[in-house]
Amino acid sequence: MDFSLTEDQRMLQQMVRDFAANELEPVAAQIDESEEFPAENVKKMGELGLFGVTIAEEYGGSGGDSIHLLLVTEEIARVCGSTSTIYLASLSLACYPIYKFGTEEQKRRFVVPLAGGEKLACFALTESGAGSDAAALEATAVPQGDSYLVNGSKIFITNGAEADVIVLFATTDKSLRHRGIVALVVEKGMPGFSVGKEERKLGIRGSSTTELVFEDCRVPAQNRLGEEGQGFRIAMGAIDSSRITVAAQAVGIAQGALDALLGYAKERQQFGRPIADFQAVQWMLADMATAIDAARFLSYRAAYLKDQGLAFVKEAAMAKVFAAEAAMAATSKAIQIHGGYGYTKDYPVERYFRDAKITEIYEGTSEMQRTTVARHLLA
Repeated sequence: MDFSLTEDQRMLQQMVRDFAANELEPVAAQIDESEEFPAENVKKMGELGLFGVTIAEEYGGSGGDSIHLLLVTEEIARVCGSTSTIYLASLSLACYPIYKFGTEEQKRRFVVPLAGGEKLACFALTESGAGSDAAALEATAVPQGDSYLVNGSKIFITNGAEADVIVLFATTDKSLRHRGIVALVVEKGMPGFSVGKEERKLGIRGSSTTELVFEDCRVPAQNRLGEEGQGFRIAMGAIDSSRITVAAQAVGIAQGALDALLGYAKERQQFGRPIADFQAVQWMLADMATAIDAARFLSYRAAYLKDQGLAFVKEAAMAKVFAAEAAMAATSKAIQIHGGYGYTKDYPVERYFRDAKITEIYEGTSEMQRTTVARHLLA
């Protein structure tokens, strides 16, 4: 297993790093403060081909592997957690099930514009009573001839306010639990679909997180992914895969905090010398860097296994829980070393701290990741 980057991967990494520094970083604090969706930068990401990095060329992408996706995600998250959330939710979470399970017609119709950045997607699974217990869906999709009549609501949906394409999960029969779930692609503008409450959040404030409402929304059967009853498997496949990307996001946030801290520690003077000269600070820096590298390589391992067609669910859960907690630890230490300044908005570490927290929660809480790991160990 070789984790050295190929020339192509290094070029992509540098390209995204330059783009992030020039376009994303200058406005990161502004979109966090204003809670404004960074539409112009999302458009530029589409023009660079970032939304198609793992999509085959025949569907408008560049045909990269999972490592390419992790590199892009980390570099974006390194400067703007909000933009990285928008990115991974559309490509890694929502586009993936269409690309993986969709028919040729569905791929041409939905994946091509998503990969080109012409459209944005969201993944609509979570409900008020169905979070970690994803099989307990209340939203219904009743078959009626050549369509489904959808009723119910979803909450905490990333990109919900802007998405053109919604990958929706609903039940045809609640008594069947996970065996009754169907996956449908809903398009913005379909009668009966509307965007409800938009949440105000602790972090990733530049990405929308909304309620989606379905009231007698008629979705053509041709928009179904897979067969009836396969929706739960499709949803879990997407989440298992995207957990690796969330791990990379956490790595990027942590790395951004460390980068900011290194510059500060070399400049900040106390007792007549830079605080970087003090062993207590050096040890915290060393612990941060070590944990970040460990998280990075855990995510690389999970991505490698996935791309090789090998079992990766346990390794994805390990990567996500470790990376998320490493990000929380790193951003907390960054604030501590900044002292009072770290608690103000004059420095970026408080934003990194707020953005890091969600990685312990979405796409499976840290507790659920540990449950997944334990289940595989005890199988």
